[in-house]
Amino acid sequence: MFRSLHMKLVLIMVLLIVSLMTVVGSFLINSVASFYLNDFYSQMQEVFANEDLYYDITTPTEQETDGAEALQKVLTAYAGELGVDGRNRNYYILDGITGKYLAGSDPERGPYLEKTHNLLTALTRGEVGSQSDMTATYMDVAIPITRGEHNYIIYLYDNRLTVQDLNGQLVVLIIQSLVFGLVISVLLSFLLAKTMIGPIERLTAGARRVAEGDFSDKIEIDAKDEIGVLTSTFNDMARQLQETILETERERNKLDTLFLRMTDGVVAFSAEGAVIHANPAAQEMLGRTIGADDQYEDLFGDVAALSEVLAVHPPEYLEGERQTGGRILELFLAPFDQESLGGVLVLIHDVTTQRKTEEMRREFVANVSHELRTPLTNIRSYAETLSDNAGDIPPDMERNFLSVILGESDRMTHIVQDLLTLSRFDSGKSEMNLTRFSFEEAIRDLYHAVLLEAQRHGHTLTLEVPDQLPAIVADRERIVQVMMNVVSNAIKYTPDGGTIRITAGQTADRVWMEVDDNGIGIPPEDRSRIFERFYRVDKARSRESGGTGLGLSIAKEIVDRHGGSISLVEKEGPGLTIRIELLVEGPRHG
Repeated sequence: MFRSLHMKLVLIMVLLIVSLMTVVGSFLINSVASFYLNDFYSQMQEVFANEDLYYDITTPTEQETDGAEALQKVLTAYAGELGVDGRNRNYYILDGITGKYLAGSDPERGPYLEKTHNLLTALTRGEVGSQSDMTATYMDVAIPITRGEHNYIIYLYDNRLTVQDLNGQLVVLIIQSLVFGLVISVLLSFLLAKTMIGPIERLTAGARRVAEGDFSDKIEIDAKDEIGVLTSTFNDMARQLQETILETERERNKLDTLFLRMTDGVVAFSAEGAVIHANPAAQEMLGRTIGADDQYEDLFGDVAALSEVLAVHPPEYLEGERQTGGRILELFLAPFDQESLGGVLVLIHDVTTQRKTEEMRREFVANVSHELRTPLTNIRSYAETLSDNAGDIPPDMERNFLSVILGESDRMTHIVQDLLTLSRFDSGKSEMNLTRFSFEEAIRDLYHAVLLEAQRHGHTLTLEVPDQLPAIVADRERIVQVMMNVVSNAIKYTPDGGTIRITAGQTADRVWMEVDDNGIGIPPEDRSRIFERFYRVDKARSRESGGTGLGLSIAKEIVDRHGGSISLVEKEGPGLTIRIELLVEGPRHG
């Protein structure tokens, strides 16, 4: 392991040094070349931008016979500024038309000049050729000029030997630095390996002890670096693992607390039938205390004999049921730890609410069936009468029969629509269209809508609404449906010539509406059930008036979804008063 880690460290250090020196060397070499290249063209631009030089090279003297010789004298005078040394950098004066060498600082090479890109640019296009190229082995610039009646090209050429010499020295320096760095990296790798291997070996030995279950020894921490942090973390892990094992042992002792908090009852018996444990929920459900002296046969012998439960093979179990104290209890009996003859476990589950729900569901189905069967029977009876006596029934009687059939069909339609509405409420698919509207206007519109119907029955319908009722946030269509249902019931179930009073007002953050009548009312024993589905006090009269027993239950669902309330108001005398309360700012969510 030591040799493997050591070789990895040496390889990493070598690669690091080589990579670093390669990057630095490439950067330096490119930087030097770029510097000389930029410096050359900057120097040429600066010198030839000199107005005196430009005048000297473009203006011939009087009695001038050789323009190239005159240009050579000018350029020789500016040789220092141009950096012309006659060895690495030279200037050449060429014919502007043919490119023929005329004069210069290097007459030996002048006639044999290479036609570079910059030189061709000056010859063919008459423009200054000053394009730089980092990859080329030279630097040059070609400047076309007109002197008198002759065209010339001033061409400066630098062979970049200075740059190459400097780069060569940089390469030597980089190689020397690389060798020196490799030596240092090998030495450092030995030192680093020695520093790291010792703590890792101690960690390995500690891990073996922990794997064998020995948590007594703690590894010493020699440093505060990452290895030290790792060692400290390992010590914490070992300590935490030891605490976890102890905690697991303690958890077994906490099962009693779990039994105490369970909502289901649990009673455990030994194989002999003695009580081992009973939680408070079991005692509450059974309605008695369970002590150590109680036996299985005394508590559950009537459900199944102890020997029968012990003979059951898991995952099978026995079931039973018991009713006590108004509760319906389901009992599940199963053996535990059969290999060691542990005993019997009895789980007690209170299913009272579940059974009541099932009963309500059965009652609901029965009510729906009954409500639909009655109009269907009437429709079939009248339809059969019309069919069997076609042509023999007087027209008035035939119209009456058809009227009954249509009325019963409408009643069935109302029942189905109400059931669909309740179904959407139960499934949560009925969304409310909340808007802000005038509560006062809604009540007044309702009053005018039912006024004719009330007058048809000879009722006195009054309205008492304040002028300053606030606008509310609610589903206007649903709220009007609730109010219409309550007022319509008051009109239906108040004998002709009765009195119906609609009042409204505001309390704190709520608005309210009350509908009071002096009709038949509701007996006290039935008041708590009027908002149940299909519940009707006088079923015969309800059917005569077309009632389904669903109107008030739908009204309550709508009001509840708005965060309001609908209730009966205690009153003296005949009749009924229903109060609706709604939040001004609409239902509160979250």
